[in-house]
Amino acid sequence: MLYSESVLFQTGCGLPAGPAGLVGAAEGVSYLGVVGLVGYSLFTKIRTGSGLPAGPNGILGAAEGMAYLAALAGVLVLIAQVTNYGYIPNAVPMEGAMCS
Repeated sequence: MLYSESVLFQTGCGLPAGPAGLVGAAEGVSYLGVVGLVGYSLFTKIRTGSGLPAGPNGILGAAEGMAYLAALAGVLVLIAQVTNYGYIPNAVPMEGAMCS
C-alpha cells in the first residue's frame, strides 16, 4: 500500500492493473487489509481502552503501527492528490479517463 501511495503521489495515477490484473488485485487486498487492521484496532481501543496486544515477537504491534502509518500516508496523499491534480483517480480504470 505504501508503494501504491508513493506512485500515486509522484505521478497522480495509481498502479497499472498488471498482467491478468494481479497488481491491481494485490493493491486492493493490501488496502482492505490496512483498513481492516486499523478498524479492528480502533474497535479494540474503544472497547477495552488499549490497542491490540503486541503478539509473538511484537509482530502484531508492528503491523498495527505500520497500518496506522499507511492510513495516515493515504490521507496525506489524498489531500496532495486533490491539491496538485484536482481529481481522485478511479479505482477501476475507465476508457478515456485521466490515468488511462
